[in-house]
Amino acid sequence: MTLTTFALVRHGQTDWNAQRRLQGCTDIPLNDVGRGQARDAVAALSGYEWDAIVSSPLSRAAETADLIAAGLGLTVARRMPELVERSFGPAEGMQDGPELDALRIPGGFRGAETADEAACRGLAALEALAEEFRGRRVLVVAHGTLLRVALNRATGRTLGSIHNAVLNLAHHHAIDGWELEYFNGEPVLAAVQG
Repeated sequence: MTLTTFALVRHGQTDWNAQRRLQGCTDIPLNDVGRGQARDAVAALSGYEWDAIVSSPLSRAAETADLIAAGLGLTVARRMPELVERSFGPAEGMQDGPELDALRIPGGFRGAETADEAACRGLAALEALAEEFRGRRVLVVAHGTLLRVALNRATGRTLGSIHNAVLNLAHHHAIDGWELEYFNGEPVLAAVQG
C-alpha cells in the first residue's frame, strides 16, 4: 500500500480575518498575529519529516509557508496557482450584512466561484500532488474555504471552518482514497463530534 501523507494548513491570520471580511482571491498579507501563528505551527509539524512544502501563491499563504519552512529547516518547493482561495467575486472584502446578503445566491455569491467548482479545483490539485509525491509526506499551505470544500469532497464529510495555522493531517491511497486523521489539531473523531 502506497500512502501519501498531507499536512493541510490554512495560512495565518490577516487583518481581514480579524475583521471577519471575505478574502477570497484578494491578496491580503499576514498580520503580526498570523506570523506568530505560522511560527507556532512548527511545533505540531516538527513531529514529521516532510519531503516537500507547497503553497498557494497568495502572499498570506506564501509567507506562512516560508515561516514554517524556515522553522523546519526546509525550503518551499513551489507556489501552486490551483491552491488559491475560492473566488468570492464582488463579495470579497465584505462583512456579514445586507450588502453581502444582496449578493447571495444558492451555492454562494453572484459572480463568484461556486463551492462545487472550488472543491473540484482544490481536490484536483491535492490529487495531482498525491500522484507526484506518491508514498511521501507533503506539507500544503493554502486557504480555509478551499481546503474545507476539497476535504468535504474527498472524505464525504461536512467539516466546519478550518482554523488558522493549525494541523490538518490527511492520507491519500490511490485505491482507497482519502482519510482524515486530524482536523483543526484534534483527532478526527473528537474534532467531527465536538
